[in-house]
Amino acid sequence: MIRILGLSEFEKIVRRRQGTLDDAEAVVAPILEAVRREGDAALLRYARQFDSIGDQPLRVPQDELIAAALNMNHAVWTAAETARNHIHAFAVTQIPSEHTTEFSPGRQLGQIVRPIEAAGCYIPSGRYPLPSTLLMTAVPAQAAGVTRIVVTTPNPSPEILGCAHMLGLTDVFRVGGAQAIGAMAFGTESVPKVDRIVGPGNVYVAAAKKLLAGETGIDFIAGPTEILILASEGRPAWIAADILAQAEHDTDACAILITTSRSLAEQVAAEIERQIETLPTYATARIAIDTNSAIFIAPDTDEAVELANRFAPEHLSLLDPSLLPKIRHAGTVFLGESSPESAGDYAAGPSHVLPTNGMARLRGGLSALDFVKVIAVQQLSHRALLDLAPTITVLARSEGLEAHARSVEIRFA
Repeated sequence: MIRILGLSEFEKIVRRRQGTLDDAEAVVAPILEAVRREGDAALLRYARQFDSIGDQPLRVPQDELIAAALNMNHAVWTAAETARNHIHAFAVTQIPSEHTTEFSPGRQLGQIVRPIEAAGCYIPSGRYPLPSTLLMTAVPAQAAGVTRIVVTTPNPSPEILGCAHMLGLTDVFRVGGAQAIGAMAFGTESVPKVDRIVGPGNVYVAAAKKLLAGETGIDFIAGPTEILILASEGRPAWIAADILAQAEHDTDACAILITTSRSLAEQVAAEIERQIETLPTYATARIAIDTNSAIFIAPDTDEAVELANRFAPEHLSLLDPSLLPKIRHAGTVFLGESSPESAGDYAAGPSHVLPTNGMARLRGGLSALDFVKVIAVQQLSHRALLDLAPTITVLARSEGLEAHARSVEIRFA
């Protein structure tokens, strides 16, 4: 049964998330080095060892993508198409605008926005194949204008392949784990090198992304999924359902309720026990609820909000939307009782690829911004440069950079 705890136990939950990737890094480092040195040969070897690829080619052929799309259940196809449209419409609004402004006479400053050239999307396809993650990673990249999108996914489900065809993706490879991350980071004979790798994965995928950050761009290093719900009042059955929706992801998933009401805490705990009994994912959810999840009683709303900010959750559910101005850290926020986390996982519009383990203190979720570069543009008239010359030359010489100063003065000699 989910535990109802005092605030003294809260820090233990926070610390428990902050695991180390050291063991996983030791495992994946030789795999990455082999892929770097040997390319496809190593990739095939590991795909046969870990991904059960057998004699199938690494690249999924076009006719297989087409067949998967044609054979998709009509309701699933329609749902995926609706989700794609919602994700794309929202992603377009995230792209910064280009502009130029004259800040002083002759000093024109602005910015242009350019997409990266190639993005890599890692799509989990283990216990729960996730075509939704393909939509949530590739569609924002497309909205940003990325022209080449590479998809790696171990044992891809027909729905993943069908969605790939829906999106017009052709660089789809049936390989997973650290070897897939290495292939996209280094490039092989078959797998193109990309500029940024995005998407969730297991601890070995996370470790590989950490080791290769710098070799290529990454979104973030993700850990087990998590939700924190703030509620002083609400419908216990709905809150319990939201907690279980998170818990069924993985045995390491973390679901937290912070409330000022002991009565609500007890009702939610009872509802969790009632609902979990009929879950097909009972075995997974049971462990996540008993091991990693809890309900905390806060003395007042301000303390509850402060705890939420300290936790910096991947998903934050605020049943009272008026609390939003007090929120400083969250991967994404769901406002009101009719905004369940499941809506964000599939169809609302923002990407469900989100920072975990407190990384929401540093950034929000994946967005179109991850696939563009904002490039400053500077244009000075001769007069504007003359006005700036004393500032430039004094600062340059204070740093011992004489040529910098002379490159300005020569224009007025």
